[in-house]
Amino acid sequence: MKKKVLFMVINMNVGGTEKALLNMIDVMPEDKYDITILMLEKYGGFLNAIPPRVNVEYLDGYREMKEILNKPPKTVIMNFIKNWNLVKAIYFMLLFFITAINKERSLLFSGLLHEKVISPKEYDVAIAYAGPMDFISYFIVEKIKAKKKYQWIHFDVSNIGFNIKFASKFYRAFDKVFTVSKEGKNQLLTLVPSLKSKTEVFINVTNPEKIVDLAKEGNGYRDDFNGIRILTVGRLSKEKGQDLLIPVLAQLKSEGFNIRWYCIGEGSARKEYEEMIKEYGIENDFLLMGSKSNPYTFMQQSDLYVQPSRHEGYCLTLAEAKCFHIPIVSTDFAGVGEHITDRKTGLIAKADSKSIYNAVKDILEDSRLRNEMIYNLKINNVNGLCFQNLDL
Repeated sequence: MKKKVLFMVINMNVGGTEKALLNMIDVMPEDKYDITILMLEKYGGFLNAIPPRVNVEYLDGYREMKEILNKPPKTVIMNFIKNWNLVKAIYFMLLFFITAINKERSLLFSGLLHEKVISPKEYDVAIAYAGPMDFISYFIVEKIKAKKKYQWIHFDVSNIGFNIKFASKFYRAFDKVFTVSKEGKNQLLTLVPSLKSKTEVFINVTNPEKIVDLAKEGNGYRDDFNGIRILTVGRLSKEKGQDLLIPVLAQLKSEGFNIRWYCIGEGSARKEYEEMIKEYGIENDFLLMGSKSNPYTFMQQSDLYVQPSRHEGYCLTLAEAKCFHIPIVSTDFAGVGEHITDRKTGLIAKADSKSIYNAVKDILEDSRLRNEMIYNLKINNVNGLCFQNLDL
């Protein structure tokens, strides 16, 4: 009999967490697992990439819940009053007040979900996969029936506003808590040491052979540029650090380097970055290419890959770039040492423009260093499927 597994996520946006989920599902044998993805929102560039064998469900009423969770309490209460819903206005006023005192939102989640009965479905394993996302963790704990429940941590908990009080209270209900790097595990246990007995590392699944095959399907660069192509992949946000790269390119161009920088990804910082690019006068050479569900052709055709993140959990795109044996520059985020060895398979820089500039320039000018990196990446096996039993 197939084991029933539930993964709960926010949506299927084109991002590392969602790609890691698809990779994991890809290596879970169809004859052994009946898989369901429960999403908060029907949204994302990876929606069509979900295999047909996977059951897809959405949380009813989340749009209204999201407004209450994300808007200022005063706005929420005033909206209820304007609609003459005084009972709800008073109810949520009390919930917001207690939440502010407690400094964690589980009571607010309870208020939003109190009319939603526990689903009659029962799973062998239910996974809060988009974590830490407190609402999803709470939902899995309180509203899902499962023999085992797992919490996944994809992010650097020391940098994302991680709620220690909530985690200390609710993560105890999970049978296991998985982090995607050793450093991520260390950071979590530093904040919540009581989770030590149930916390394990599970490196995000990658499939190098499939990635290389997918690189053959796209057209890649079509701008007829004959210089050095530098690529960065990631959501356009301060967290991912693309703003650090703009002055780097401007400086290198002023020194005569024939280079062009391409950024694959979309996000809330696009307008700010477009203004920066214009300010530095590099509109023709720092290109924001938008989101791509298959960035691998571009990776294969690039001369250098740069990961400028201020913080990461695992950084799946860095693992994917290694499949193409191109030199890498990465900032020193948590877990980067689990991807590359400094001056062997890449250069590790501080998360500032000056350090990234020095690292990129070293690779551009030092052909011996560049060729050594390419050689070392070829002889070092990229992490393969990395699929563990997980006690499913």
